[in-house]
Amino acid sequence: MATSTTVRRALLCLRQTINSTALPYYQTLNAVAPLRSHLGLVSRCYSDTQSFDIDLSNEENKRRTFNRLLYRSRQRGFLELDLVLGSWVEQRISSMDETRIKALVDVLDMENPDLWQWLTGQEQPPEAVNSNPVFSAVRDKVMNNLHSHSAPETRALPGQPWVRGWDDVKKGQDSPISGNQ
Repeated sequence: MATSTTVRRALLCLRQTINSTALPYYQTLNAVAPLRSHLGLVSRCYSDTQSFDIDLSNEENKRRTFNRLLYRSRQRGFLELDLVLGSWVEQRISSMDETRIKALVDVLDMENPDLWQWLTGQEQPPEAVNSNPVFSAVRDKVMNNLHSHSAPETRALPGQPWVRGWDDVKKGQDSPISGNQ
């Protein structure tokens, strides 16, 4: 359960992020769209690395930290990210230093839908996320897999959402207009 100081810190960071972007006053419901690119920054502000004790001083603490991060990378509740992040962390965590582990914690603190869209190139990540070395390495792995295991015509263009379904090519009277609806 989050303490009131943690929630207060997150709200102050959100306020600072919104104020620093110098967004004009919005009069419509479309006001949320420009803020979407800053959600990663907000989750980074909420990331409380002090509560996640990164102590690599002895083997027992190192083992606990690695197991905790491995669990977090495999059990996100978003199957694609569970598979991608879980395998990436499992292969590389034993060789990571404290700086890379902190970068990994920042990646694990990001929201699932945003992280997936950024990793697969559906949306451009904010600069703060793009400069994270762990994020860059995972994104490179995902993009290399996409380029080597899927045909370009089965994917959306960069910056576009993936909306194609398994029966998009079906053209019959009873077929859906698009996707597998």
